[in-house]
Amino acid sequence: MAQPAGNSGWLRGKVKAVMSGDTLVIMGFTKAEIPPEKTIVLAHLSAPRLARRGGQDDPFAWESREFLRKLCIGKDVVFRTEYTIPNFSREFCSVFIGTSNVGNEVVTHGWAKVKEGKGEVTPEHTELLRLEEQARQQGVGLWDRSPGAVEAAIRNLPPSAVGDPSNLDAMGLLASHKGKPMEAIVEQVRDGSSLRVYLLPEFQFVQVFVAGIQAPSMGRRTTQEPTIPIEVPSEETNGENNNSESRGPLTSAQRISASSGFNEVSPDPYGREAKHFTEIRVLNRDVRIVLEGVDKFSNLIGSVYYSDGESAKDLAMELIENGYAKYVEWSASMMEDEARRKLKAAELLAKKTKLRLWTNYVPPATNSKAISDNFTGKVVEVVSGDCIVVADDSLPFGSPAAERRVNLSSIRCPKLGNPRREEKPAPYAREAREFLRTRLMGRQVQVSMEYSRKVPVADGSAAPAGPADSRVMGFGSVFLLTPGKETEDVSSATPTPTPPAATTPAATQQPGVNVAELIIARGFGTVIRHRDFEERSNYYENLLAAETRATSGKKGIHSAKDPPVMHVTDLLTASAKKAKDFLPFLQRNRRMTAVVEYVLSGHRFKLFVPKETCSIAFSFSGVRCPARDEPYSNEAIALMRRKIMQRDVEIEVETVDRTGTFLGSLWESKTNVAIHLLEAGLARLQTFGADRIPDAHLLAQAEQSAKNKKLKIWENYVEGEEVTNGATQDKKQKEEIKVVVTEVLSGGQFYVQAVSDSKVASIQQQLASLNLKEAPVLGAFNPKKGDIVLAQFSADNSWNRAMVVSGPRGVVQSTKDKFEVFYIDYGNQEVVTYNQLRPLDASVSSAPGVAQLCQLAYLKVPTLEDDYGQEAAMHLSESTLSGPKEFRAIIEERDTSGGKVKGQGTGTVLLVTLIDPESDISINASMLNGGLARLEKRRRWEPKERQVALDELEKYQTEARTKRLGMWEYGDIESDDDENPLPGAKKAAAGKR
Repeated sequence: MAQPAGNSGWLRGKVKAVMSGDTLVIMGFTKAEIPPEKTIVLAHLSAPRLARRGGQDDPFAWESREFLRKLCIGKDVVFRTEYTIPNFSREFCSVFIGTSNVGNEVVTHGWAKVKEGKGEVTPEHTELLRLEEQARQQGVGLWDRSPGAVEAAIRNLPPSAVGDPSNLDAMGLLASHKGKPMEAIVEQVRDGSSLRVYLLPEFQFVQVFVAGIQAPSMGRRTTQEPTIPIEVPSEETNGENNNSESRGPLTSAQRISASSGFNEVSPDPYGREAKHFTEIRVLNRDVRIVLEGVDKFSNLIGSVYYSDGESAKDLAMELIENGYAKYVEWSASMMEDEARRKLKAAELLAKKTKLRLWTNYVPPATNSKAISDNFTGKVVEVVSGDCIVVADDSLPFGSPAAERRVNLSSIRCPKLGNPRREEKPAPYAREAREFLRTRLMGRQVQVSMEYSRKVPVADGSAAPAGPADSRVMGFGSVFLLTPGKETEDVSSATPTPTPPAATTPAATQQPGVNVAELIIARGFGTVIRHRDFEERSNYYENLLAAETRATSGKKGIHSAKDPPVMHVTDLLTASAKKAKDFLPFLQRNRRMTAVVEYVLSGHRFKLFVPKETCSIAFSFSGVRCPARDEPYSNEAIALMRRKIMQRDVEIEVETVDRTGTFLGSLWESKTNVAIHLLEAGLARLQTFGADRIPDAHLLAQAEQSAKNKKLKIWENYVEGEEVTNGATQDKKQKEEIKVVVTEVLSGGQFYVQAVSDSKVASIQQQLASLNLKEAPVLGAFNPKKGDIVLAQFSADNSWNRAMVVSGPRGVVQSTKDKFEVFYIDYGNQEVVTYNQLRPLDASVSSAPGVAQLCQLAYLKVPTLEDDYGQEAAMHLSESTLSGPKEFRAIIEERDTSGGKVKGQGTGTVLLVTLIDPESDISINASMLNGGLARLEKRRRWEPKERQVALDELEKYQTEARTKRLGMWEYGDIESDDDENPLPGAKKAAAGKR
């Protein structure tokens, strides 16, 4: 077991337990998870005997054990066997701690007697006898003869509560000590999470189960009905068997027969390791126990803290973090929320690293995927209490492509319902949206996208949804960067007290006020209880703490009061007659306060009028913007969304038209909003009845200014000539850029760099000037998801800017820890080790990535999992990556719904025609010509330019189909939506059968 110390017969080991004033358990130094151990007795000594589970000690027995325990427990020792006794398993040894002889120390302080020598008396024995005589003369320890000393040194133990709960008032003990640390000494470890201890100072012997966890079982011995009666020793009672007739000792044959009445149940995997882990930390040690509860069998449930140098550690957390125990809800529910969350988080990390108990753990399937995409912008819409729309600052002001929908990570708010389906808002749904509206609209925020999730389009569908029946939603955390009235909402957000031995890392530092935390703290939503391995907010712990505060404060949905009720009359879904009935109420006070709920077009809006508790359709009098699908229609809508969406405005209602739309004027911050549209050239002023409009002269001036500058709809304006909106259509030129393809994701999607982009050369120059140092010291640099770092690309060992997509939770433990990174200037993604990462200066990391995600326009290309998907990707790679070749990319469309590719973000996707300047043939046509893609479905009404483009590309598809190339190898491709039927193909009959 222990290692020899040289060749002198001395062995080395560590004291694991102290059983009495003269007996130690020593374990060896080995690399085994459970080292061998040996129980030894101090040579030539005899200490007083301790009582077990009730009864009386020998005088001074406890003090004797305590002296040896405090002297030796956990210490490294050397020992040697001095002698043995026949038929006695233990060896009698000399033990040294450093240069100090343990036996001599015990005798010197009077805590053991020296046995009489038999045979030859050794010098060591002689020295012990001398020390004993000296202690006797000094009257120390056992030799204390002062009045009452002997009586005071006898513990009269109360009856043990182990095995007999009636000996302990468990509920009374809990009531008097709930949340207060109790001093105790651990006498026995049954398994990793079950201890038997003496509660001090009464020495009540109890069993304590560690709260929140369960370690593997140590097995047990089950008893069958014995066929032969077994002798019961006289000093032990065994229920009714005491009254049975006395029998003689069993014969050997009887013992063998009786032994078959027992079945051994072996320990669970890692049961022995978990028990040893606990023993070397708390066995025979002073611990503090904080009682959390009592189960129905009167078992004590508590948190156990032990000393580790100058700090205290939580035994439950240590077991969970090292994979020796599982989190259990039934006892964790007795703990504080903060402690419970930390245990759960530690178990999740152990599962992810497949540590010990979790070696064969298979994570459950999840429909969420980690992403990382940070941007700043202004809030232009609050959709609900857990969903907002933010206009990205990196895209042009007013561009519809700039608006990005963000669902708040890890929270759920009451649903607003749908008036058209007669769905009423859930309690507090309106209050949640209004709370965010008053605090966010028009404010600058920072958004950190964290994960995406595939959700069915139709909620509540019983049938499993296929790919076409689902959509992908992006979730992120939103932070207010400048303080406002929301400071009052977080002023009470004091951190929840944690136990003294909490060891999990502190909550992630937030860049500003977390909007989701504001909502939860006000009681307007709940935190989602994610399944294991399901992606969640990076600030999940803060959200849970906010929910705890809201629950304890009985706020919002946690309140016992009836929720506020507001009956809103929606005149948009009502008849025109009902709208006319409301006209007198809306005219009686001239100007009225309203809230813009939605921008229906550049000049038509949905407004909520609080005073009349109704929602109305409202349109500018005498001002008209381009209709939908006309040029500049979207720009007009985008401008109004930026200016007045969900803002408090004033209205003056003039009349109501035959459709039930109210006509009048609208002011925001005392400015007539129609002026903004007319000044920007996005609307025209109607002359009929213009004299009745307030601010008519200002509107006319604004329109004339746009005409003079030939803005937007007036770009072809000539004084005295009328120009139709459609006249500008053919004048618009498509944007064209020169690009280099940097990464191909599939046959239809790829990343490019713009050749003319000066940022590319600037960033490369900055990176080349960096002086790369050795790998940073562990702990000094801890990359987190979303951080921009330097990463070494494995293909050419070059250092490039990269965003951390995922990595180990908590601090870095090893230089081999793995991180998944996305190279923001090239579009590729790989897994690297900590050694291949370096911190990056903010001046270099702050510039946005130059890689732009593109997709071939007008085409449906097979995915990598579909037939011909691999061939399509290979063809695109060979056409674009075989050398530093420049292409012309004509931007046909911008997809702002969010391109979620390999977890890399939710940016705009450019739909392009990619032209090879050498051959002057587009890659789009080349893919069709090879049968590696097919055309998108034609729309019923589509712009003329799209029709022309599809007609041109269809020639290449027809050629591939005729020659049976690629996906046309076996004839026409059948599709559920019959996207591209052959010319002349018969259509299925429509209507009733």
